Amino acid sequence: MRINDRIRVREVRVIDETGAQLGIMAPQDAIRIARSKGLDLVEVSATAVPPVCRITDYGRYQYNEQKRARQARKHQKTIEVKEIKFRPKVDEHDYDFKKKHIERFLTEGDKVKATVFFRGREIAHPEIGRRILERLILEITELANAENTPRLEGNTMHVILGPKPQLAQQRRERPAAAAASVKTDMRDVNDLASDRAEPDDAQPDERPPTTPAAPTE
Repeated sequence: MRINDRIRVREVRVIDETGAQLGIMAPQDAIRIARSKGLDLVEVSATAVPPVCRITDYGRYQYNEQKRARQARKHQKTIEVKEIKFRPKVDEHDYDFKKKHIERFLTEGDKVKATVFFRGREIAHPEIGRRILERLILEITELANAENTPRLEGNTMHVILGPKPQLAQQRRERPAAAAASVKTDMRDVNDLASDRAEPDDAQPDERPPTTPAAPTE
């Protein structure tokens, strides 16, 4: 990012510190305006024609840009690729157990590499591994898209499974829904506490008035 005298082009489009357009001018003229205000001329779009520059406090501009980048990284989920391994002679219980793990990884937004390992003479029957992976793809089709067909590489066959877009959308909406639920619960608790704090309407005393005793002589 270039600032002030490092901006060496014939002309620039200038935006002032309030966001107002000052038009197209020579960089020297824009720098003169910026310095008269105790600010800097910062190039914010070098690829535009002409380049776009903003009059601003460069230190504060850098701080705000770094803050925005941190916020973007904070809300960005790093997609991991989890690997689940099968054997050609996998039994039904083990298959179901591993399939549940794959479904959990997908709902959490991660990709899954499902791999079948062949040992010794098992490699002579790759169709067994292909049947396992094709069955898996079919059974989790509501959760995942297969990014490739089952592929044999050396003594392994694998397929990459990625979560469907609607899963990612549901995952983004879940925290907002949870926060709204917490707010509703807090309102209910506060209303209940308010109701308990208010006394019931006083009931009128319906007992007959007491007749004063006659004085004794």
